[in-house]
Amino acid sequence: MKIYLFILSLLFCGMTYAQTTISGTVSESGTGLPVPGANIKVTGDSAATVSDADGKFSLTVSKKPPFTVEISMVSYTAQTVNVTSANQTVNVSLVGEETKLEEIVVSASRTPERVMQSPVTIERMTAAQVKNTSAPTFYDGLENLKEVHFNTSSLSFKSINTRGFATVANTRFLQLVDGMDNSSPALNFVLGNLVGLSELDVASVELLPGASSALYGANAFNGILFMNSKSPFTNQGISTYFKYGKTYQDAAGTNDYYDFGFRAATAFSKHFAGKINFTYLRATEWIAADERSMTTGGVGHDINQNYDGLNFYGDEVTTFIPNVGQVSRTGYAEKDLNNNKIESVKADISLHFKPFANDFEIILQEKVGLGTTIYQGANRYALKNFLMNQVRVEVRNRNFFLRGYMTSESAGDSYDMRFAAWNVNRAAKSDTGWFTDYATAFQLGSAFYGLDAQQAGIYARKFADYNDNTSPVNGLPALPLTPHGNPRLIPGTPEFKAALNTVTNNPDLTRGAKFLDNSKLYHVDGNYNFKELLKVVEVMVGGSFRQYALDSQGTIFTDYDGVLRYDEYGAYVQAIGNPTDRLKLTGSLRYDKSQNFDGFVSPRIAAVYSAGDHKEHNFRISYQTGFRNPTTQDQYIGLDLGPFALIGSAPDNLTRYVETLPVSAAGQAAGQPSSVTLSGVDAYNNSYTLASVQAFAASGNPADLQVAKIGLVKPERVQAFEAGYRAVINNDISVDINGYYNLYNDFLNQSRVITPYYGVVGTDSSDPNVQLGYQALGFGDRRVYQVYTNSRTEVTSLGFGVGLSKKFFKTLELGANYNYAEFEYDEKEDPSFIPGFNTPKHRVKAYVSSPNIYKGLGFSFNYRWSDEYLYQGSFADGVVPENSVIDAQISYTIPKWKTMFKVGAANLFGEDYIQVIGAGMIGQQWYAQITINP
Repeated sequence: MKIYLFILSLLFCGMTYAQTTISGTVSESGTGLPVPGANIKVTGDSAATVSDADGKFSLTVSKKPPFTVEISMVSYTAQTVNVTSANQTVNVSLVGEETKLEEIVVSASRTPERVMQSPVTIERMTAAQVKNTSAPTFYDGLENLKEVHFNTSSLSFKSINTRGFATVANTRFLQLVDGMDNSSPALNFVLGNLVGLSELDVASVELLPGASSALYGANAFNGILFMNSKSPFTNQGISTYFKYGKTYQDAAGTNDYYDFGFRAATAFSKHFAGKINFTYLRATEWIAADERSMTTGGVGHDINQNYDGLNFYGDEVTTFIPNVGQVSRTGYAEKDLNNNKIESVKADISLHFKPFANDFEIILQEKVGLGTTIYQGANRYALKNFLMNQVRVEVRNRNFFLRGYMTSESAGDSYDMRFAAWNVNRAAKSDTGWFTDYATAFQLGSAFYGLDAQQAGIYARKFADYNDNTSPVNGLPALPLTPHGNPRLIPGTPEFKAALNTVTNNPDLTRGAKFLDNSKLYHVDGNYNFKELLKVVEVMVGGSFRQYALDSQGTIFTDYDGVLRYDEYGAYVQAIGNPTDRLKLTGSLRYDKSQNFDGFVSPRIAAVYSAGDHKEHNFRISYQTGFRNPTTQDQYIGLDLGPFALIGSAPDNLTRYVETLPVSAAGQAAGQPSSVTLSGVDAYNNSYTLASVQAFAASGNPADLQVAKIGLVKPERVQAFEAGYRAVINNDISVDINGYYNLYNDFLNQSRVITPYYGVVGTDSSDPNVQLGYQALGFGDRRVYQVYTNSRTEVTSLGFGVGLSKKFFKTLELGANYNYAEFEYDEKEDPSFIPGFNTPKHRVKAYVSSPNIYKGLGFSFNYRWSDEYLYQGSFADGVVPENSVIDAQISYTIPKWKTMFKVGAANLFGEDYIQVIGAGMIGQQWYAQITINP
């Protein structure tokens, strides 16, 4: 026994003697700032560690000097240090990479690979670029990336558009934050960065601008954005920033802008770490104040009695008055229907466990986003105290992950501003009373005062709005008129505020404007990579399951009798092989099935060839398919918007949507009942096209009528062909060229149709039931529906992009890029098809930047230009003029204080410009920022 203990003690002493401890600090060359998360690895040995939040590290090695240690970090050039003595101190300054050859991305193939060898086009933003962005926020800065175009609905709500066919509600674009779908469960599109990341917590951002359904499933259709956060194991410490600035807009004036963020992260041990993030933003909205009329005639009711202002609501309520003409009620400006203040609160907490001495990790996370902003869909919506919450559980290591999360949302105090205006008007005077007063005053003004049509219209509106029966011209005496209600409510008065408050808290759209939504989404996905088991080829498999739970209490969807649920699932396999050291082949196949649709198979094949002595010239070509399932709205919406109703086309939804409508006096006199009941079945199976009914109304010829042939929606499909070339020449010139051609089928579309209250639709004018339908149309007994279907026409789009950048003096980078985008379709095949491409044909962007041009002084300057383009949306159409925008910032870093000061501006020298017809024009934004421990 003594001998055994003696031998053990010798072994222990030997081990102790053989151990060498090295420690040191990793910092950034030039700025002196610490580099957290740098990898420190002993060459030829398994010993490794990472630097902490202060860039410090300590590593114990079971071998004697001399040996070498490699220090590496993404976006920096790796360094090798010789260790010649025990307990040696190693201080290293990493230099930013002068070449992009070794940059690593994960999203393109779900596995780490050099960005130069990505099989598809990819754009990225590193943590260093986030700090150096010229935009007010890193999310705004995405607009300066190649291939990215924004649709701005609000100062705090911006929607990313890549490769076209996008509105503010971009359901063709997917956004993943730490692997979680960032889309609204009910609306199915991304709400900007509402529950995204704080700039303090961004590790990297990767953007795939093309179809990616083969790996990421439904809705990865025209692009996908990945935002990845920092690990609390490698990025520890407390950091914070504060921004103060001013916004300038013609409609809103000059206003304050505040933005504050805080991050705290620590590793309590090598097995347990945690972090928390909090951000708060407050500003004044880009006020939408476009007075252009959406009808024929001039601007303003004084010259156009049927005026419908683009950003005036309530004037959509209109009727035809005999001997007067078409007349609309007086509306309210959007700026009077909300307080035009923006707030955004984001918070998240995560706990990270590494129970074993390897990279196996368990993550528990909760994210909350609370905001007040404006969203534009079919109407303009004030999202007030809108809440989204995400809870995630994930287990992973370098070869696999299994992730489950839930997304829930609450509409809070959100409301529809168009309905708010309608019902504030009605709170003072009913529509019937108002139009009766207008008609009476118009006719009396003409008869007794001798007013012409324009003067009579001004007089009639004055009486209908304010019960004022005095003539507005020539000081003529009052006429004996009796009003049918109270005077119009004046914005800003206590009476107006009280009425608006009542309306916006009532979810009954016949009297209110509030919408309810407590929908949820449940998602599970996983992936396993066999690369350490299969040496010849890298194979991975994965799958996902998702359930939607729609809960609007019947205010948006047809869920009046309880929560509506439906499921989706999918599975995929991918193989990556290298027949030679210069050729990489990728093939993947995915199968997806939604509860309401047939299954869909998405293949992808790609090849990358690397030429040159250092593989600096990379050519790629790929073919892949994408698909998009109809959204929850496409399937289950059942919303009466007054002049028309929206009806989703899920088979069970057609019978779920039912409404009772009053029959006209003429119809009753012809023997019809006082009311009729219609359902979604009538909308889809017994309707004429809107255009043909309008032609019939003008001509009276039944031959003009066309039966609407509407099929139930099914997933839309795209076949995407892409080729590209990436190169780094002379280690400092980067070239990126890509071209694509997309072929779309079953393009999801919306159509307006008209259903007669009685009779049937058809082309046989001798059929009595068809004649009865003609009669219903003639009596005005008809209902307008907006239904969801697939276009019969084939749509194609094509585009190409060229990007160049060059490094000067190691830290200075100059770059520019150009994008071209176009689409085509056969209008004769589907005349009612509205493509909504909403993308400029030509775009140019340029930049010059340096994080450290001289002793901690940095700057960035971005320029972007786009030509005019047609914007088409369910709210409004119009031409967006060409615009030029400049963003710029200068920064100064003091390493010993771990502090960075920054001053910047967006739209530096430009005038107000617009990206979405109906939204507010975008003004200037100036800010000053201090970041501690950046």
